[in-house]
Amino acid sequence: MTDKSFIDWVSMSDKALGQTIGDFVKHHRLSQNKTQEQVSTAAGISRSTLSLLERGETVTLSSLIQVLRVLDLLNIMDVFAVKEEISPVAYASLQKNKRKRARNTKKGVNSKDDLGW
Repeated sequence: MTDKSFIDWVSMSDKALGQTIGDFVKHHRLSQNKTQEQVSTAAGISRSTLSLLERGETVTLSSLIQVLRVLDLLNIMDVFAVKEEISPVAYASLQKNKRKRARNTKKGVNSKDDLGW
C-alpha cells in the first residue's frame, strides 16, 4: 500500500511495537510541555521507569496505564472495548423464527359481522 497512514502492525517485532508505544507517550508528554519528572511523580512511578517506557523497553502494564492516565490519554482504551455481536448463524436463526404474516385468531368468525355487542 502507498498510504502512509497504514502501519503493518502484524509484521512489526515486539521491540518495534514497544518503541512505537514509547514514541507515542513521549510525543504526548512533550506536547503537554511536561518533564519526565513531572509525569513520573504524578503517575507514582520512578523517572527511570518512564524513561524505559519512552525508549520502548519492558515496563509493567500498570505503569503504562498510570502514565496514560496522567497524560489524559485513557481514551485510547476504547479500542479494547468488547462489543456484543450476534453471529451470522444466530441472526439467520432469529430471522427464520420471525413472523412473516398475520392470521385471524378466531377461525370462521368474520370480523365485520361480529361487532361485540
